Amino acid sequence: MTKHPSAPRQTGGVVAALALAGSLLFLSGQPGATETGSEAVPMAANAGEIEKFCGNIADAARDRRYAIQTQELEALKAEIDTRVKQLEEKRAEYERWMKLRQDFMDQASENVVSIYAKMKPDAAAERLAEMQAELAAAIMMKLQVKQSGLIMNEMERSTAAKLTGIMASAAREDDPT
Repeated sequence: MTKHPSAPRQTGGVVAALALAGSLLFLSGQPGATETGSEAVPMAANAGEIEKFCGNIADAARDRRYAIQTQELEALKAEIDTRVKQLEEKRAEYERWMKLRQDFMDQASENVVSIYAKMKPDAAAERLAEMQAELAAAIMMKLQVKQSGLIMNEMERSTAAKLTGIMASAAREDDPT
């Protein structure tokens, strides 16, 4: 009996088939089976029939095993396809939220810049000095140059120097870090 190279080893199944075939021959009362003690021992003639039986069902058993494996793989593929579809939907939803957030941030940024543009330079300088330096520098960069200059005039020297350094780093074309 030859096995397909990719077929899983099932020696227990062959042994069980041989035992079943021997038991059937013994129970059917066919000649060639003898009993010693409480066990039945098939004779050489029945061993040939057992080999024929196993040889005849080997291809069908292999085909059935492949069919079961194919069904299992198809079920797994369907599950994976479902999960991929769910992930794609989540990704699309995430991208929608990110776009909405970015639109809001752009709008808020424009509003904040226009607020600081309309403030008096001394009031704007006072408020910008109190916030994070990176945020203050970003706002200053979006203001008109004349307006930024007036605000910097009203700031303490150390704060103005710090903001100028951040703005200069951000304006470089290479890595500003």
